[in-house]
Amino acid sequence: MNSVDDPAVSLLAERQATADRPVRTAGWDALLSLGYEQVQDKTVLAHRQHHGPLVVQKALYPEGNAVCHTIVLHPPGGIAGGDTLDIRARLDGGSHALLTSPGAGKWYRSGGHHASQHLRFTLAKDSVLEWLPQETILFDGASARMNMEVELEQGATFMGWEILCFGRAASGEKFERGHLRQTTRINLAGKPVWREFGDLRGGDPLMQSPAGLAGCTVSGTLILAGKTVPAELLEACREIAVREEDDERCGVTVLPDVLIARYLGHRSESARRYFVALWQVLRPYAVNRQASIPRIWRT
Repeated sequence: MNSVDDPAVSLLAERQATADRPVRTAGWDALLSLGYEQVQDKTVLAHRQHHGPLVVQKALYPEGNAVCHTIVLHPPGGIAGGDTLDIRARLDGGSHALLTSPGAGKWYRSGGHHASQHLRFTLAKDSVLEWLPQETILFDGASARMNMEVELEQGATFMGWEILCFGRAASGEKFERGHLRQTTRINLAGKPVWREFGDLRGGDPLMQSPAGLAGCTVSGTLILAGKTVPAELLEACREIAVREEDDERCGVTVLPDVLIARYLGHRSESARRYFVALWQVLRPYAVNRQASIPRIWRT
C-alpha cells in the first residue's frame, strides 16, 4: 500500500483534523486500523495501528495461508457511556480476512452519555471480509449507537452478522430503559445495495409488537453482500429451521447482490447456531471455501 492509501496516514490525518473539538469529559476513545494484503498465496496483516483499548492478537491461519483469522480484543471487557470504538479494515485485492471477538460484547448502563461503535470496511476487487463477532448484550439503561459502513469494489465479498441481546435474560433483566440507534450502509461499486436504520428505546411498545421484536429478547441479522444468491441456494438456506416450540422465528431474503437473514428468539446460543448453519451453506458458494469455525468460540 502506498502512503496515500495507507490507513495509518488517513487515521492520523483525521485525528489531527478533530484536534480542536471540545475535550471529552468521559469515556474511552479507541481506534483500531487494520490493513490486509495478499503476498503470493498468503493473506498477511500488513498494517495495524491502535489507539486506546482496542487491539488484535497475532494473525492466525487455521485453514491455510489464504485466510487470515484475526481476533479483535477490547480489554476493558465492556462499553460504558461516553466510550467510542472505531474499527477499520482495508483489504487489498485477493486478500481474505475473518474477524471475530473472544467473547460477548457488553454495553453497560449509561449515566447520561451514549456509547458508540463505528465499523468501516473497505474491500478491493476479489477480496473477502467475514465479520463474525460473538453476541452483543445491551444492559438495561444502555445508550448505544452502532454504525457499519462497507465499501465493496466489484468482485469483492462481505459476510457479517450481529446478534443483539436486549437485557441480561439469565439475571431476569429486561431492556426497559435505554436507547439503541443502529445504521448499516453497504455500497457495491459506489452504488448502495443495502441501507438499514433502526431506532429502539427500552420499554417501547415496538418491543412487544408483532411488527417489532414480538416480545423476543434476542435479535440477529446476517448479511452476505457482493453476491446474488441463486434460487436453489436460497431454498437450502430456508430449509434451515429454528425451533418454533421455543418461540423462535427466522427468515431469509435475497435481493440483487445481497442476502439478508433474520433471527428472533430468546437465546443468543440459538441465534449463533442458526447463523453458523447458514454460514456453512453460504460460504462454499460465496468464497469457495468450507466453513472453518474459529477456535476462540470453543473456549
